[in-house]
Amino acid sequence: MKDQARVVVIGGGINGCSVLYHLAKAGWTDVVLIEKGELTSGATCHAAGTLTQFNTSPTIMRMRKYSLELYGRLNIYDRVGSLRIASDAEQFKTIQRDISKARGIGLAVEMISPGEAAKILPWMSGKDLYGGFFLPDDGCLDPHLATHAIARAAKDMGAEIYTDTRVTGIELNSGKEIERVTTSRGDIRCEHVVNAAGIWGAQIASMAGISIPSTPVIHQHIALEGVSGHEVPGDSPIFRDYGKLVYCRPEGGGYLVGGWEADPPACWVDGVPWEHGGSDVPGDFDRFTPMLEDTIARFPFLADAGIIRLVAHPDAFSPDSGPLLGPWPGLKGFWLACASSMQGFGGGGGIGKTMAEWMIDGKTEWDVYKYRAWRFGRHYADPRYAAECARECYKYYYRTRYPGDEDTAARPRRISPFHHRLQDLGVVFGTKNGWERANYFETDKPWRRAGEEQREYGGWVKPPFFDAVEKEHRAIRQRVGMVDMTSFGKIDLMGPGALPLLQRIADGNLDRPPGSVTYTQFLNDQGGMVGDVMVTRLSDHHFRIVSGSAFIDSDLGWIRSHLNGDGASVDILDTTEDYAVIGMWGPHSRAVLQAATADDVSNGKFPYMTARTITVNGVNVWTQRITYVGELGWEFYIPASLALGVWDAFWKAGGPYGMVACGYKAVDSLRLEKGNRAFNSDLTASETPYEAGLDFCVKPGKGVDFIGRKALSRIKENGIQQRLCTMVIGNSDYLTLYGGEAVVKAGKVVGRLRSAGYGHFIRKNIGYAYLPVDLTPEGTVLEVDIFGEMVTARVSPDALYDPEGKTIRC
Repeated sequence: MKDQARVVVIGGGINGCSVLYHLAKAGWTDVVLIEKGELTSGATCHAAGTLTQFNTSPTIMRMRKYSLELYGRLNIYDRVGSLRIASDAEQFKTIQRDISKARGIGLAVEMISPGEAAKILPWMSGKDLYGGFFLPDDGCLDPHLATHAIARAAKDMGAEIYTDTRVTGIELNSGKEIERVTTSRGDIRCEHVVNAAGIWGAQIASMAGISIPSTPVIHQHIALEGVSGHEVPGDSPIFRDYGKLVYCRPEGGGYLVGGWEADPPACWVDGVPWEHGGSDVPGDFDRFTPMLEDTIARFPFLADAGIIRLVAHPDAFSPDSGPLLGPWPGLKGFWLACASSMQGFGGGGGIGKTMAEWMIDGKTEWDVYKYRAWRFGRHYADPRYAAECARECYKYYYRTRYPGDEDTAARPRRISPFHHRLQDLGVVFGTKNGWERANYFETDKPWRRAGEEQREYGGWVKPPFFDAVEKEHRAIRQRVGMVDMTSFGKIDLMGPGALPLLQRIADGNLDRPPGSVTYTQFLNDQGGMVGDVMVTRLSDHHFRIVSGSAFIDSDLGWIRSHLNGDGASVDILDTTEDYAVIGMWGPHSRAVLQAATADDVSNGKFPYMTARTITVNGVNVWTQRITYVGELGWEFYIPASLALGVWDAFWKAGGPYGMVACGYKAVDSLRLEKGNRAFNSDLTASETPYEAGLDFCVKPGKGVDFIGRKALSRIKENGIQQRLCTMVIGNSDYLTLYGGEAVVKAGKVVGRLRSAGYGHFIRKNIGYAYLPVDLTPEGTVLEVDIFGEMVTARVSPDALYDPEGKTIRC
């Protein structure tokens, strides 16, 4: 075994072999793969080997499409097609929506009738068959043969593979750089390590001193014998019924049937035995029986099929069912390609390509922001909490996850100091990044936690809380409302290196006087937006970054990844839980605030986009005059231990002005009317600030060569090809819009909705979409595919409410 290499890849499943192959193909041939057993001896050996391009995530769809192309070039997959059906009316609507979303991101797919579906699988029962779609390029492969073929291709290009070799440690130098990997057969000095260890990924990560949330969740499938006279042709399509939670692929004249259980067990949540290898775990036929019965109902001849074997095996799931990809901040040379969450061979080729691009070029073709390895906060370091979240994600792998449904696992995890005040007001809690947050209030009912909310009230219909949200929305527009914003992420940067660091990673100019508030973005080298934040300068060397509740850890990772020489002169602190936050907005907010403080909060003394300390009920409160909802108002940052008294003082002062507590559903509706963007839907790494209409944020003349500046300069010179537009859709009647729907012009898909919802004050359905520049003039008529119905839409002003911004500056 060699004692030095450029890269050591750990794990001989499809992900590890794909990373090895793509590195070698790109010219990094001094690479080795280490596998403690034989290739495919982890979860890969139990994979069903089914392949589909279909996914409503643009990144995952592109990964899958590439994987199929790769396997086709290597001649290791059978192109048999796949059929997905709807077996009830609600699932039919779900498929209609999924088709619209898939068309919006470039997949050519159309609904087919029950008769057309029956022609594709003529041995299928037509009972309760509502339609579906067929993808002819989908297929299947042999997991063992395919993995070995990719590994062989990598070896042919110069890569080396060592099996029966277990990694026992990872050594770093004093600068926290990868130095060597220790194994059961000796040490290998290296510059890079790729953790592609599957269900052992968390244990390998711990060798480098980091903690990742990765839980083995048990998946089951059963192999059925062929039935005489009803043999299933080997070249027949893959079958999927998401409503019944099952898939089938032909095998040996029969079917291999897999199922996605509603209550799957996890195993070894705090560490997988090294000797587990490719063994399966004890199966549970009772758990699998309901899905097998549903399969037999669709294919009645399977009632006579003998059972060859029930296989139960664990696969690594993250708490949001997305893979963990990329470098680890502050640890140079350590990369992750694990917790693939049953992406399997569909994702394997694309994951290998992405990792090789990232390592060699420092950038990736596809937007992998949602899958960056460092996105989970420290509360996920509790393996049991991470496991409960992972199990819930598995539950929804096929089961419809409605946009209005909330996570239910392990709640409550994080609560604000105002939690019980919200309960007293009849709150309906949602959850974000472990926090309990107010969705809306039912003031005449006891408080509760929302769960499968949308499923319970009827699925794809107008929500029963529509009127409650409208009341909160109108209260802020016409009077005053108060929102608990404690869950928002807060990062304090302190020290002489704070300003230089921020100037380098942000597109805005942060060299402004203390008390200034700046809205800005973090960009990648291509000018794409990887962060969307408010930055307040508290003093010369003290800045506070406020980020979305779900993005705090991604932002922390990005900052730490770009320290360069600043590390010794800047402290980076996650202060999220140190401060409770209240947002108060509305035409009467100044009157309420002035009643609660002796400090002068007039427009002249406290202008828009500034911040200072005021005193409320004897507490010094850092106060920022900013708004996300388009009304006069402030955000208040209060030491958590003192926060309740401030809430109570505001509540008392607000009584005469009709102040109400409001939730995030109203906030979202308000910001849609105002034209304010949301990160990770309207703003992503695939778009630039110029395309998003955020030109005012970019300060290229600030005298600093910030990340993305060169790319933005080229884009400015050449002109943009698309722009984020506000559209009004349909008439004033509520439409079941959730975002992702295809936008069409003259029968051609030209984009997809990003954010979408109902504006309760202007009484219109609103959607944002990136459109080709020739379609961006106001008044352009388009159509939106809403559950198969083409609804008229028109490009409108960016801000439908108060476009001149008079209310926020008064």
